[in-house]
Amino acid sequence: MNQPEEKDLFDKIKKGDEKAFEILFHKYYGILCLFATKIIKDDVAAEEIVQDLFVKLWEKKEQLFIETSLKNYLFRSVKNLCLNSIQHNKTKIRYAQMVLSEVESNISEDISFQEVDLFDKIEESINSLPEKRQEIFRLSRNDGLKYHEIAQKLNISIKTVETQMSLAIKTLRDKLKNYNSFFTFF
Repeated sequence: MNQPEEKDLFDKIKKGDEKAFEILFHKYYGILCLFATKIIKDDVAAEEIVQDLFVKLWEKKEQLFIETSLKNYLFRSVKNLCLNSIQHNKTKIRYAQMVLSEVESNISEDISFQEVDLFDKIEESINSLPEKRQEIFRLSRNDGLKYHEIAQKLNISIKTVETQMSLAIKTLRDKLKNYNSFFTFF
């Protein structure tokens, strides 16, 4: 299609001639989609860009003034829309990364606060145990001593150590029942 034919076709489109618009659409749609795909490397997005161009072209047909050829206008418009799409996608990715980073930061802060709260609650619960039971529990859990080593160190029977540990664990489970992760500790 030469430039005078394009000008005539566009003049008809400006006057609302749907048949002229249909001719333009069928002439350039496929090649514009291929052109857009080469730029943005996404067939679906390329088709959407070209479709949007034709919709805007029809909607603004009366206000449109094309100085160059219609073909050049269409290709330049598709190129600009593709570049805008690429820039928009980059912005969306940066924003998504920022949000993800913020969420991860908040999650780790929440976990840290929960851990501090849990450790405070554990320490408070251990401190509430009777003195001898507390001592036996700390020797087992903090110092890593075996029951027979605790019995020797405190000069008591292994059975007493077993009983006191059992009572300590039961008490702590009751006091810390709202902290499910703590139960793995025992």
